[in-house]
Amino acid sequence: MHNTAHGETLALAGYPVFSTTSEDLCEVLQGRLEAYRKTVLVFANTNFVLQCQPMRKWLSGDDVIIVNDGIGMDIASLLQHGKRYRDNLNGTDFMPLLLRTFAQRHKIFLLGGKPGVAEKAGDTIARQTGQRVVGCADGYSSADPGALCARINASGADIVLVAMGNPIQEEWIRQHMGALNARLLVSVGALFDFLSGGAQRAPQWVQKIRFEWLYRLSREPRRLAQRYTLDLARFLFLCVSYPLRRQAATPVPTA
Repeated sequence: MHNTAHGETLALAGYPVFSTTSEDLCEVLQGRLEAYRKTVLVFANTNFVLQCQPMRKWLSGDDVIIVNDGIGMDIASLLQHGKRYRDNLNGTDFMPLLLRTFAQRHKIFLLGGKPGVAEKAGDTIARQTGQRVVGCADGYSSADPGALCARINASGADIVLVAMGNPIQEEWIRQHMGALNARLLVSVGALFDFLSGGAQRAPQWVQKIRFEWLYRLSREPRRLAQRYTLDLARFLFLCVSYPLRRQAATPVPTA
């Protein structure tokens, strides 16, 4: 996304991250759906920035919208641009809001999670948003990708939510979006786990002060310790050094 009335691009580590509000992003996505313009929506947190570097060129395309997720992105933006992103657009909060906002019902297919998780998440989505869930498949299926894409198309899905974690979910979308008729494909991370009740979010007051990462770390220290220590340091170094490395690689014009 380029600078528009709905927001501006605040690039980090080579990713064109769109700084906008949840309301404006809903409007942008609604417009693209109505125009039958295929769109990929991804939520960039520190882990995404590190894991998805090999896909940076594809993720910079006009059919991909990258938005910020988490306090780490704000810290990096402050260091590089001198300002924060306009809103914290994590997928767990934004996707239910988006689905409730749509003026018409859409058909949604859920892909990812352990067996049975997508179905439970789909029940929650249908109940809370009024949208129509037309199919589910877990992320552990050995089904042929071509057959899976055919199944998604046969369901008539307008929207596909892919929950496989970074960078697997983004790579799956990159490889298969051309074979899908859906107009909106979204990488949603742990959304299905939260909607199905398999994972617990931090209390509202913890979310409000943006310490949900610390709450998650306290519950899953073995899995998340590196992400919130060494990986965070790597992320900040990458964001700060990227413009310098890019400048150094630019040829100096000769007289």
